[in-house]
Amino acid sequence: MSGNPSLDWATMAVSLFNTILLLWLGMTVLLNAERRTPGIWIAGSMLLTGSVFFLSHTIILASGLDEISQSLNFWWHLGWFPVVILPYAWYGVMLWYTGLWSEKDTPLRRRHLPWFYLMSGVVALVISMLFFANPLPSFFQIIQLDLTATPSLFGAPLLILVYPVYTLLCLGLSLDILRHPAPTRRLMGNLARQRARPWLTAATSVQILVSLLVGWAMSWVINQTRLQIYSAGMVSTIALFDLAISTLIAIAGLLLGQAIISYEAFTGKSLPRRGLSRYWRSLIILAAVYSLLASWSLALNLPGVYILLLSAALMTAIYALLSWRSFTERESYLEQLRPFVTSQELYEQLLTPSSNTMLDLQPTQAFYALCHDLLAARLATLAPWGPLAPLAGSPLHYPPDQVPTFPSAGEVLAEVDNLQSLCIPLELQGEQRAGWAIPLWSPRGIIGVLFLGSKQDGGLYTQEEIEIARTVCERLVDLKASSEMARRLMALQRQRLAESQVLDQRTRRILHDEVLPQIHAILLSLDAAQTTGDGNTLATLEELHHLVSDLVRQLPTSPAPEVTRMGLTGALQQAVQVEYKDAFERVTWDITPAAEARIGALPPLSLEVLYYASREAIRNAARHARGDQSLSPLHLLIRADCQNGLEIRIEDNGVGMKNDENQGGGQGLALHGTLMAVLGGALVVESSPNTSTRVILSLPEAPV
Repeated sequence: MSGNPSLDWATMAVSLFNTILLLWLGMTVLLNAERRTPGIWIAGSMLLTGSVFFLSHTIILASGLDEISQSLNFWWHLGWFPVVILPYAWYGVMLWYTGLWSEKDTPLRRRHLPWFYLMSGVVALVISMLFFANPLPSFFQIIQLDLTATPSLFGAPLLILVYPVYTLLCLGLSLDILRHPAPTRRLMGNLARQRARPWLTAATSVQILVSLLVGWAMSWVINQTRLQIYSAGMVSTIALFDLAISTLIAIAGLLLGQAIISYEAFTGKSLPRRGLSRYWRSLIILAAVYSLLASWSLALNLPGVYILLLSAALMTAIYALLSWRSFTERESYLEQLRPFVTSQELYEQLLTPSSNTMLDLQPTQAFYALCHDLLAARLATLAPWGPLAPLAGSPLHYPPDQVPTFPSAGEVLAEVDNLQSLCIPLELQGEQRAGWAIPLWSPRGIIGVLFLGSKQDGGLYTQEEIEIARTVCERLVDLKASSEMARRLMALQRQRLAESQVLDQRTRRILHDEVLPQIHAILLSLDAAQTTGDGNTLATLEELHHLVSDLVRQLPTSPAPEVTRMGLTGALQQAVQVEYKDAFERVTWDITPAAEARIGALPPLSLEVLYYASREAIRNAARHARGDQSLSPLHLLIRADCQNGLEIRIEDNGVGMKNDENQGGGQGLALHGTLMAVLGGALVVESSPNTSTRVILSLPEAPV
């Protein structure tokens, strides 16, 4: 070593720090890769190779220059293999990362393929020289500045002359390829490359500075050898060069680690993960503290047992800190999840008579907590879709007083083909340059979509955040839909109970106040006259007959037998011809044979629900479709098809519905939508102002 304790301490600390840092990054890339492709193996092996170099470097620094052994010569020669391979490996990894191998015929490939073959030949030649031509002096010769025993050119070792040029070429080509990457098919891959590119470019630029500094140091040593200048300050100068180069490599490693951890540069993941970022910060602290203390003990030549005890104490303290940090983060996560697991008091609200408004289940507060506390999003919208949309109500927005301008849910969900679609990138206007759409699923299919704007800090959402947001929003949509269904059914049951009580009281009153007294009078009259009855008695009996008949007619009737007898299509056609004959200028029926067969196989309960829901849709079209345009011709289209279940469409060309009406479709359709949901189906209202209104009734393959 140089003999300067402070300089030796700093040099060993940086070298040991680089060893730990590159070892952790290499293992992280290999262990956390989505698929271990050849590019992943090369990237991970490159980082592990860099760790091997600094391992040999640290051993040489710790051994000192007082006693040169054969083991030091071994570590000296071993360290040169990573030195030669790493620039070429970096160039190869950049070619793979930017898409050279995935695209067969691109300008990028045509421009860099000859250079890649040239660099491959150079690195193969240099490695062959390391094995067979002895291009390097031994470590003892380096200490003595004896460079005569190696193949030389102009008095300098050939390898030392070739290496700076070779390194600069590899790194310069890497910079060029980072500026012109090929497009990627990976989800959010282009955005991740765009975010990671500044870090990778900075890491490459720092490595270029390292190459220039290495070339300068080599030229200085060769010049000192030619001039035969040997002084005590030379060792300190070389140590300063070593410290500067190691520090620059540490900076490059930190920049590369930021790209890997924050943007999953080499792992192939679509999204970064919060856990890796947390462990990355902990690793930096661990490596820095351990390197400083371990190198300090080595610089002071403390006994080995002291170093062992110091390492054990340091590892224990760091593990305790990590455990404490993990516990506090767990408590923080539980606190953030509290709004999503607290009771919504659904049972109490259902038992409390209320108006026709939706239950206060506080989904807005839970959605606000998700967007503000967990995701830190600028804008967000939760839009129900599919069979649960009529029950789930209007979309939720964050912030509540601002309606973001996201694309329509239908346009976005058209790109979704399977459950593996975690999120879809969006191109937004204005300050929100990027956004994401997260499909929400249930066993019946897509039930909504969560739109997210950019994060408040400008970073990317982690995979854990996307998965949590997806699960929470699926639960919110399901909760809103199921609670609204329960509310409607409870309201219907209360209405039926009230009607039953009124009818029961009315029946009791008529029988008690009108029927029974007259029957009693008839009995007295018959008993007095000792006859079977006279004219007055018969008139009284006839009046009683009418009272009882009227009472019977007011009792609830059974389901209309026309649906079972005539079928759904026939019953609807009869209703249109009889009840709404003059409401439409034209009625078009489009019933496919598959739909007709499916309707014929439905049970009576399903037929009744479909019949009354369809008739309600036709009634609404007849009453409201014209609006103020009474002279405009009104056409009605009734279409039924059976592909992925039975679907009935009732569409008119009227004035459409307002936005607030479109959400629920009115109280009648809301009630029928609830009954459809009980069967496992859905009632969806789609309306375009001044164009049309469409009511879609759908039943799955196996309805209730």
